[in-house]
Amino acid sequence: MRASTIDFDYFAEFDRRQRAIELHLVAAFSAGLAVGLIGMLTAGRVPGWVSQIYDPYIYLALVVAVGASAAGFGWALLTTFLAAVSTLVATMGGAALRGNFDFTLFGGTPTGLYWTFALLLGLGLLAYATRRDDRWGDLAAGVIGAALMTDVVQRATPGFIAEPYFWPLPALPVGIMAAVAVLALRRTGPARARALTIAAVAAGVFALAFTALPA
Repeated sequence: MRASTIDFDYFAEFDRRQRAIELHLVAAFSAGLAVGLIGMLTAGRVPGWVSQIYDPYIYLALVVAVGASAAGFGWALLTTFLAAVSTLVATMGGAALRGNFDFTLFGGTPTGLYWTFALLLGLGLLAYATRRDDRWGDLAAGVIGAALMTDVVQRATPGFIAEPYFWPLPALPVGIMAAVAVLALRRTGPARARALTIAAVAAGVFALAFTALPA
């Protein structure tokens, strides 16, 4: 009698992997719905500095977490897309519940909507790239940190997207959280140092540019 050559461990591992991917898809979609709905329903009912932190940084943190935990590049693209779409749908739904049927709330204008959506997808894919153990992973983490820090500089600098009372709160906490995110996305001390250096240098260059342009 011939012995079976079926590797049941392989199929068990394959099944576990598929279940993890399915749970990740559901979690990404559900988290997007929750974040968008909570953000819209609490808008105007919480202190202004809380709203400034929530929008857009909670949305950005969501796609970074989704992308960094994806099983592959294709799954990172899909789950980030699902998270962004569900956030958009929940934001519109929450606005409709409050009697506001303006569908450009997410981004401010139709063009801003497209750019915001593209930014969310891009950050999700960059977050997946941070799983690499080489310099490309360091660069991806550094770019994510630079993008967050640059947005803080823009919102805190007069003459740009300056928002009232953004400096020093919530600008400083958000800047600190951006640095912590860069450190969390890398696994070793040298990699964290390189990624943080890239983020700081890139954000500094943009900050100098923003300071020089008005002059």
